[in-house]
Amino acid sequence: MFSAKLSRTAVRTAVRTAAVGALAAVACATLMAGSAGAIVNGGDSTERYPFMATIPESAPTLGLVDGNCGASLIDPQWVLTAAHCIAVEGIELEGIVRVGSEHRKTGGTVRKIDRTFVHPGYVNGGGIAANKDDLALVRLDRPVTQRPIRIAEPGRPGTATRLLGYGTTVDGKFAFPERLQELNTRLGAVSDCAPGFADATRLCTLTTKPKAMACHGDSGGPQLQKARNGRWELIGVTSGPGAPGVPCSEGPGLYTSASAYQGWIQQTLKDNRTAAPAADLVPTAG
Repeated sequence: MFSAKLSRTAVRTAVRTAAVGALAAVACATLMAGSAGAIVNGGDSTERYPFMATIPESAPTLGLVDGNCGASLIDPQWVLTAAHCIAVEGIELEGIVRVGSEHRKTGGTVRKIDRTFVHPGYVNGGGIAANKDDLALVRLDRPVTQRPIRIAEPGRPGTATRLLGYGTTVDGKFAFPERLQELNTRLGAVSDCAPGFADATRLCTLTTKPKAMACHGDSGGPQLQKARNGRWELIGVTSGPGAPGVPCSEGPGLYTSASAYQGWIQQTLKDNRTAAPAADLVPTAG
C-alpha cells in the first residue's frame, strides 16, 4: 500500500512499466496489503478495537515462517478478511483466529477456523486481477463475546478513515510488530489510484503522512470511519497497492468495499450458520 497521492504522470508510468507478478510475487503481495505503521510509519493503537482479528499464517517457500493477515469480526462467529489471505497457493493458515487483542500473539479470544468461504468472483493472479472481489469469510468454531463491527457505506472522497494492522513496519521486509498499529488516512477518488484499480467495489485510500501505508501482513484488516454516534464502522478490507510497481509506503492503498458485498456476506452467513443460540447472533449492519 502507499501513503502519498501519485501524480497522474507517475501513475501512468507505473502502469506502463509494471510487470505481471508470478505466483510467488502474488503471495508476497498478499501479505503486504493492509494498514501501515506496521503499517509502515503508523503508530501503536490508541484505543481498544474489540472487532480487530488476526489470522496467523506462513509462506515457507517465500521464507515467511511467522506471518499474519488481519480480519474484522462482523458477527460473533464470523470474521471478514481478504480472499488472497485464504486462497493463494503457498500460504498456510495456522488454523486459528485471535479476536480483540492489542497484541499480535497474546490476549483476546482465540478460536479455531471452522470453515472458510472465498468470494466466487476472486481470481488469483497479478496486477489488477489480484484485487478483484478480494474478500473472504471465516467461520469460527464457536462464537466470541467481543462486539462485532457494523458494515457501513463509505463516505465521499476526503472522508477521514483509519487503518489497523499487525503488518510489517519496514517497507519490503517481514518485520511484524507485537502491538496493534493504526494509521489515520482518508478516502481518495477513483482517479487517485492507477487506472483500472479503484472502482465502486474498491476504495482508493490516501494519507498525508510521508512514507506510510498498509504493507506485508496488513491484508484483510479493516479500514474504518466514524459514525455519527462516534462508533467505528467498517468500510474497507485491506487488499493491496493502488498502483503497480510501487513500494507499499509510496503510493495509494486499495481496499475492498465491504458494503458493496453486503448481499454476498449476509447470504453466506445465513446459509452457513451453525447451531449457535439465537441470542448470540447479531446483524453486521443496521
